[in-house]
Amino acid sequence: MKILKSDFLSKGIRCDGDLLFPEGVKNPPVIIMAHGLAAQKNFGLLPYAKRFVEKNIAVFLFDYRSFGKSDGLPRQNVDPYKHLEDRNAAIAHVRNLNGVNTKKIALWGSSFSGGHVLSTASRDSNIVAVIAQVPFVSAFSSLKMKRFTDIFKSTVFGIYDQIRSYLGLGPHYSKVIGHPGQFAAMNTDESYDGFMSLVGGDPIWENKMTSRGFLKMATYNPGAGAKKIESPVLIMAAKHDSLIPLEAIQKVAEKIHDCKIVIMNCNHFAPYTGAVFKDNIDTHINFMCSHLL
Repeated sequence: MKILKSDFLSKGIRCDGDLLFPEGVKNPPVIIMAHGLAAQKNFGLLPYAKRFVEKNIAVFLFDYRSFGKSDGLPRQNVDPYKHLEDRNAAIAHVRNLNGVNTKKIALWGSSFSGGHVLSTASRDSNIVAVIAQVPFVSAFSSLKMKRFTDIFKSTVFGIYDQIRSYLGLGPHYSKVIGHPGQFAAMNTDESYDGFMSLVGGDPIWENKMTSRGFLKMATYNPGAGAKKIESPVLIMAAKHDSLIPLEAIQKVAEKIHDCKIVIMNCNHFAPYTGAVFKDNIDTHINFMCSHLL
């Protein structure tokens, strides 16, 4: 496997990208992968990518603007609409690469970016296949799982941060993850330890996100375009997900013309490692191989 640096521009700002290329393969298809809420591409995505490359499929990994080694200010700015711009820019970038099959491009996303790939596919009929793992499908369904105090605080902090941005002041940050009882974007029993198990010892990432991101997230409903998706879709849902209700994911899956849903017996953060990864990675591989090779 060769790893080639392959940065690209989104709205004039550099996004950090890597092309993982299978050795000795001419014009392989490509899967474009990016992570979920406030996460980076080095947080548990490489094991998936390596397994795809072993099957002679190239993988393009990237980070959204302001995350990881990508440029952009303010840092760690959560904005699903800008994330969609970045994913569209990544697709355009891959479609202009030499040495890959630009007619066979698939999307892979998990959690927040699981919603992004569904939204993107609803607008791009040339996407060959989509995998959405534990996908965020609607703001309303996820908000129903939160405490009123957390919703109130996120609204207040979000408005405060937005006002600061209008005045040209520095951002107000909130925690991405916390323990139950602490205010954070994700603060269920599984959230802190589950997320940190993916972070490892990364020297760049900080447990923070722009508070204005709460306002953006509250209006984001990527499952709304489900009926417009023409690509075959595999949804990997978690039976014990504490962040995204399984019922909401199932309702979206029913609206997609060609969709297979697999319900894993795990929580939101379990699919990336250990037994859950081993038990389910072949489902990812078989789906992508059936549509790309």
